[in-house]
Amino acid sequence: MHTQEQNNHVKILMVDDEENVLLSHHRTLRPHFQVYTAQGGRAALETLETGGPFAVVISDIKMPSMSGIDLLSIIREKYPDTIRMVLTGYADLDLAINAINRGDIFRFMTKPCDNKDLIATIHAGITQFNMIEATREYAIVKRLQKGLEGTLRAFTKLVEFRDPYTAGHMDRVAKIATGIAEHLKLERDQIEALRLASLVHDIGKIAVPAGILNKPGLLNDAEFTLIKAHPLVGAEIFKTLDTEWPISRIILEHHERIDGSGYPNGLTGSQLLLESKIISVSDVIDAITTHRPYRQSLGSRKAIEYLQENSGKLFDPTVTSTAIKMIENGLIPDS
Repeated sequence: MHTQEQNNHVKILMVDDEENVLLSHHRTLRPHFQVYTAQGGRAALETLETGGPFAVVISDIKMPSMSGIDLLSIIREKYPDTIRMVLTGYADLDLAINAINRGDIFRFMTKPCDNKDLIATIHAGITQFNMIEATREYAIVKRLQKGLEGTLRAFTKLVEFRDPYTAGHMDRVAKIATGIAEHLKLERDQIEALRLASLVHDIGKIAVPAGILNKPGLLNDAEFTLIKAHPLVGAEIFKTLDTEWPISRIILEHHERIDGSGYPNGLTGSQLLLESKIISVSDVIDAITTHRPYRQSLGSRKAIEYLQENSGKLFDPTVTSTAIKMIENGLIPDS
């Protein structure tokens, strides 16, 4: 919902062939909107070309040189998002039908029109314009999101060539993390950022030799140091990603722990994103409940015990309690 103050900055265009009518409209409407006027159809098209975009255009019908119907039909083709209205002294039914069919008219008003009614109608037109713009922006975001996900999926394929386990692990963590976030009722944007970050959270492991990733025994200190660098590498890869979602930061923080014992920066609970806390729990659940190169799955019961033991120490209590309930209800099955 746009406020009156916001509507003061919305452009509307009044079109008529009589100058005194336009002056009257300008005086009436300028306290409420950013009002432009055009004497005739051709002047209106010039104003639209140089001064747009306009949320609303209101035109008379009977004008010399170019009729209002012709004008609104052209506007419909060139500026389809602009809301088109008629304000005319000629209330002929056939004229109204023609205007609606050719110009896709939002409102058909007749002169004289009460000022309050005119202002209310323009507000309704602006609301309609904003809805169209929001829908269009959402469609653009969805296309960008689809392209972004395709890019991230390409990175997981890159990892899969070197280590099939890691790629499958990232997909599973994304499902677990998304489920936890939905149960916590996070905002849609937060959930989507978490999902996308989860899909590539271990991408930094492309810098770790495959022999270390798949080593069946315990890692030595040097090998573990290399492993611990993967959040830094992954965050660096996506640092310049053109998105408002904090994907790089979530990747960087996914091995941090709320008591400061995690890596790479030893951050504590208040310094971590909630999304990072969720992915860290999701990551450890999948690690415990799936087969690893060096051991078999330990099962869901072991995951619950580990989360209970470390809730409030390594992991956020709210996130762990949610995850435990999901495991107990079969919403996070063993892989």
